[in-house]
Amino acid sequence: MFTGIVEELGTVTAVEDQGDAIRLSIRAGTVLEDAGLGDSIAVNGCCLTVAERDGDTWTADVMQETLDKTSLYGVRPGDRVNLERAVTAEKRLGGHIVQGHVDGVGTVLARTPSEHWEVVEIQMPPELGRYLVDKGSITVDGVSLTVVEAHDDRFTVSLIPETLARTTLGRRQVGERVNLEVDILAKHVEKLLAHRDAEQERTN
Repeated sequence: MFTGIVEELGTVTAVEDQGDAIRLSIRAGTVLEDAGLGDSIAVNGCCLTVAERDGDTWTADVMQETLDKTSLYGVRPGDRVNLERAVTAEKRLGGHIVQGHVDGVGTVLARTPSEHWEVVEIQMPPELGRYLVDKGSITVDGVSLTVVEAHDDRFTVSLIPETLARTTLGRRQVGERVNLEVDILAKHVEKLLAHRDAEQERTN
């Protein structure tokens, strides 16, 4: 589990094509301070497992399912990526509960800069629209953000200078793809309500 508070920007150093998977190597600093084999690190919001570690570089295996459903497909050496270690019981929950399980891939539609922040509009798969509400939470490339305006197939977020400077969202251009994870609490509520409605139908 993660919080959506990016700890650092890592740099992809190698991508080894294995046919139905890739081996992804990333140079990092902070997230490797206490990382060991088998630990989880979120890469642009995707929970990956440390398979190898060599100095300031770690390697993860990315299976086809992940490549098909996230923006990690097409990642290249030199790309910068958002990194966050799995949360511990002692850590503050500065963002919101993030699983590192991408629900869909969005596309940056527009960027509107202001003096102190920037509004970014993102298109999303329509099936995710029911989980978003104004002032609710959304994870974009592993960054916990607050939804400004939610629509059926798109939403906007406001990025403060800290987010623009310390995450990949400061560099994402119109047309680029981003990983999206909706609030897990919304999905639980949906399932509970559906179960309640089904029970009521059976008893009527």
